[in-house]
Amino acid sequence: MDFFLPSGNSSKGSESGDLKWWQLSLIGVGCTIGTGFFLGSAIGIKITGPAIVFSFILAAIGTYIVYNLLAKMTAEDPQEGSFCYYANKAYGKWAGFSCGWNYWCSNILIMGSQLTALSILTRFWLPHVPLWIFAACYAILSIIVVLTGSKGFDKAENLFAVIKTAAIIMFIILAFAALTGVMDGDVTHPGFPGSAGDWFPEGFKGFWSSLIYAFYAYGGIEVIGLMATRLKKKEDAPKAGIIMLIVLVIIYVISLGLAVYMASHGEFNEKESPFVTAMEHYNLDFFPHVFNAAIIIAGFSTMTASLFGVTSLLVTLANDGDAPNLFSKKIKKWKDLPLPSLALATAGLIASIITALLLPGKIYEYITTAAGIMILFNWSFIIISALRILENKLFGKLLAIFGLILILAAVSGTLLEKSIRFGFFVSLLFVAIIAIAALIMQKAVWKNEGKGTC
Repeated sequence: MDFFLPSGNSSKGSESGDLKWWQLSLIGVGCTIGTGFFLGSAIGIKITGPAIVFSFILAAIGTYIVYNLLAKMTAEDPQEGSFCYYANKAYGKWAGFSCGWNYWCSNILIMGSQLTALSILTRFWLPHVPLWIFAACYAILSIIVVLTGSKGFDKAENLFAVIKTAAIIMFIILAFAALTGVMDGDVTHPGFPGSAGDWFPEGFKGFWSSLIYAFYAYGGIEVIGLMATRLKKKEDAPKAGIIMLIVLVIIYVISLGLAVYMASHGEFNEKESPFVTAMEHYNLDFFPHVFNAAIIIAGFSTMTASLFGVTSLLVTLANDGDAPNLFSKKIKKWKDLPLPSLALATAGLIASIITALLLPGKIYEYITTAAGIMILFNWSFIIISALRILENKLFGKLLAIFGLILILAAVSGTLLEKSIRFGFFVSLLFVAIIAIAALIMQKAVWKNEGKGTC
């Protein structure tokens, strides 16, 4: 999952844009593919087996429902403010506050997940170095980038998006070359399963538990929906989303299908990308190194963009009265850097490093699960907001309800798998803290102010 920052909640609607629908589709593809797919999918395969392909198809349907509803709200009421604007519009200040802080917390967890993923991938070359040392190094590098405020970072992000997509395409080409005999190698592949039991070696429970990792790989789609305000024709937003998801599903399903065809279920693990696992029998000395480096570069860009994002988002929350005013302060002598906001985001990174030190074995599963669940909480906000704001016909309402059912299935599935269950309770803890804060704000502040904007 890649991260793009929604603009301030109190922003006015965008009257014009310069993006064509196909450009938004391409941006969406590049921004959505991240370490959640490159590494998180390995956990999904481990939990359910070849059926991970079906998990990704179901997650794509749920993702489309969320994007389509958000795009329709954006077309009807274009706002550069984040989707918490629509939550506030539908249900009041508490909903906008909860949505904004849930989004901030989820992206702190996402940074932790990416930080851990980068550390795991780097141990491919240095397996005996403790995980937390790599985590600390990447965190420091990311903070330095934010402090320098590099003007070329946006261009670098586009380059990194190309690298991520190219890495997957490289795997697909090499996999086809291997399977068609173009590449030398006396390798016997397990192939596609011949029965339902082979497709679902861990049973329905394993399939249910894998849904969260499929949804996590599509994470970020909610913010791409907000970029629809930059379209020349706002009504093209749903079409852009459909094309984007079709491309993503094709890339995801083909690459994962090839991976599970080429390697047996038991070979995959959370410490290695499934695509590296699938190709390791061919003794391609360059592939694991090149592929690993591509993922690390792309993952680092994602994490740094997230750090930029949560830093600015906290400033927005402070400006709207949903966070202490301290976090709205900027250092004018240092490129208007919101230092207090950056400091809090940095504290989140430090917490991830400490957690990696204490729980080196399961940290990636825990953080990724919690981050995925909190993303889905925000997706639920989008759906229930659309049900109140939009004039949906019966089919539209049924589709929205089906989307909620898929999200509920993904979230509840984490309780069935012992190895990731702890992540559910981590997300629940964050939600409880946000709910308590919203209750305090309701009684102490909003009761006197009345309804405001998110």
